[in-house]
Amino acid sequence: MVINITKTTKERICFMITKILNSIDSIMYYPILIIVMALAGIYFTVLTRGVQIRLFLESIRLLKEPPEDKSNVSSLQAMLVSTASRVGTGNIIGVSTAICLGGAGACFWMWIMCIIGAASAFVESTLAQIYKRKNSDGESYGGPAYYIEKALHAPALAALFAVFLIATYAVGFNLLCSYNLQSTFAAYSFYDAKITPMIVGGVLAILTGYCLLGGGKRIVKLTSFIVPFMGVAYVMISLIVIIVNITHIPSMFVLIFKDAFDFKSIFGGVAGSCMIYGIKRGLYSNEAGVGSAPNASASAKVSHPAKQGLVQTLSVYIDTLLLCTATALMCLSTGVERSEAVSGAPYVQNAISTVFGHFGPAFITFAMVLFAFTTLLGNLFYVDNALIYLNKKREPSKLFMTVFHLACVVIIFFGAIIPMDAAWAAADITMGGMTLINLPSCMLLGKVAIDTLKDYEEQKKAGKDPKFMARDIGLNEEELDYWK
Repeated sequence: MVINITKTTKERICFMITKILNSIDSIMYYPILIIVMALAGIYFTVLTRGVQIRLFLESIRLLKEPPEDKSNVSSLQAMLVSTASRVGTGNIIGVSTAICLGGAGACFWMWIMCIIGAASAFVESTLAQIYKRKNSDGESYGGPAYYIEKALHAPALAALFAVFLIATYAVGFNLLCSYNLQSTFAAYSFYDAKITPMIVGGVLAILTGYCLLGGGKRIVKLTSFIVPFMGVAYVMISLIVIIVNITHIPSMFVLIFKDAFDFKSIFGGVAGSCMIYGIKRGLYSNEAGVGSAPNASASAKVSHPAKQGLVQTLSVYIDTLLLCTATALMCLSTGVERSEAVSGAPYVQNAISTVFGHFGPAFITFAMVLFAFTTLLGNLFYVDNALIYLNKKREPSKLFMTVFHLACVVIIFFGAIIPMDAAWAAADITMGGMTLINLPSCMLLGKVAIDTLKDYEEQKKAGKDPKFMARDIGLNEEELDYWK
């Protein structure tokens, strides 16, 4: 981007802020975060003997298990809340941006990080279940902040994680989510770059603020109802486009793998390569190892922590192997132009228009509205949990939460009118901060999760419905609220 001398002071400041954010973003992901994510994913995959693959069918079976008490959140409901946050605008806009800016090979690196990242998702959600807490109503809650404090005895680090979580889900992700939604309206003739983003941001902010009044249980019910329908509808439309372009599929996969293994190109410009874009957008989309899903996992009522860990691996697969892949294959199979100019919503809308005409952009807009809405609600569910942690494990006052939610509404509005680069960089940086705290913590606590998995598998081999007792793997029951 070149600064023109006619630019206003406001535009210059915006440019400088975006440049700083992009610089931090680049350093954080390459080489730091990529090494940490790869090491953690491989480490957990080896120690669990590929639990995310070996026990895939068991994960599906566990979805059918009802909670021990019908008044509690089930494994399925907890998984859907985490999926609501994972499944969002990143599945459409994130994939499109990765392909247009990084190349078709970004798809391959998304798949790789998804598969090894699912092992990290298993570990973090299992730990969240073990160290979850009980509130005054008898409901459970927890997440990385709690297992970092209790198991690692590092309250300061736990508090820092909670701060990053709030920055990510109340600010970074919500800014980006709002921007991504308004960008889908650029395909219509009525779009005005000065007015339309403000209208879209305002409507989205008001609707989200209204739903926040319902609290956590309302969020669970709403997302449980919407997520399956929006996911299935989007995949079906994508499949139709792919089938229509079935003759292009072989050459499309050749392009993906050729681009993915073009190491001369990758190492010639690492920060903007397909590998980096694939990993960054894959992480943004499925959040495996970030430390977000454990907040939802801790709310589930299950008989064994490993059950929730296994269920969460499915959420990662649904997000990346199903929804992200649907977007990638749909776009690439049509052969429409991919470039920086159409990165984001336009690339997807152009692709779907080749089959559905004017209905295509309208469907993407409708899907984005649902994706964005459920993402925002899922995000703020996580934030509430972090606020409780920072408030000495007590729920903040109603006045504080009202003011906080109003601030969130304002952030959602501003997200619709900020530059694309600033929105992506802000989300990447805050998410990266969470991951750099959570994954090393999970590696230090890996033995606890591995022993829990072994306990689960031994009971299954004995023909039992696994029941977990903390003392069976050498944990101090006095430090836990559950599993005594």
